[in-house]
Amino acid sequence: MEDVSDPPFRKLCKMHGADLMFSEFISSEGLIRDAMKSRKKLDIFDYERPIGIQIFGGDEEAMAMSARIVETVNPDLVDINFGCPVKKVVCKGAGAGVLKDVDLMVRLTKAVVKSTHLPVTVKTRLGWDSHSINIDETAERLQDAGIKALTIHARTRAQMYKGEADWEHISRIKNNPNIEIPIFGNGDISSPEKALEYREKYDCDGIMIGRAAIGYPWIFNEIKYFFKTGKHLPKPNLEERLFAIRQHAEWSAEWKGEKLGLIEMRQHYANYFREIPHFKEFRKRFLEVVTLQEMDGVIEELAHLKMN
Repeated sequence: MEDVSDPPFRKLCKMHGADLMFSEFISSEGLIRDAMKSRKKLDIFDYERPIGIQIFGGDEEAMAMSARIVETVNPDLVDINFGCPVKKVVCKGAGAGVLKDVDLMVRLTKAVVKSTHLPVTVKTRLGWDSHSINIDETAERLQDAGIKALTIHARTRAQMYKGEADWEHISRIKNNPNIEIPIFGNGDISSPEKALEYREKYDCDGIMIGRAAIGYPWIFNEIKYFFKTGKHLPKPNLEERLFAIRQHAEWSAEWKGEKLGLIEMRQHYANYFREIPHFKEFRKRFLEVVTLQEMDGVIEELAHLKMN
């Protein structure tokens, strides 16, 4: 979710029912070096609460120092990312790169727990590959290290985001009598039906949604409504999608500056208009806008065509 789950994106998700949100993951080394991009990711706002700031790294001292820096902006919790499978992160011995060394994972976690008064949580994967699934040992040892909750992405690092997430592992951890902390499941939740099925089948304490919310913040309220009623909320129509994308663009421009904010919006357009017929012809137009005024022109044209 790097370059995705920033404040503008999180504001939309909160408006549409997200209960707990996390920042983009932040490099511990970047925070210590006072890197501008890393520091910018510490921006959080009261309307987002509860909000966690997620950090990653492979050095105990750096992780401890970064946790103390995070504490200064007063989030509700600190989350450690031991799950990111991206090569540039793994090669630095961080994210999923730590999955090969549970001892190191525990030392890094203890360093963070000892350095902050905030609750510390962890997100991780099942293991490095199918031959080294170590989530059972990892869960117990991280709990002993002092974390308050664990989120498990039910894939190995080798799988990246391919194949089907195997939630049987999550269920086993949740039902381990030695595990007392909340266990959250992650991976492949893309609809209200699947959210309900997995919650009931695998008995986890909650569900984390990432990629399915990109361009579709409505998923949170849709899931909540389905849990309560067994019925579906109406899908957002074109006008609602246009309104959401205009809000997102405006907040992005306010936070990053108009030109950069709209350039970084480009990754969202296709997702906002997924399954909307005839959007393809407008996609290029959206990709070319660099001012809110230009965006308003494209939106008005789309809305006018729909009305006629």
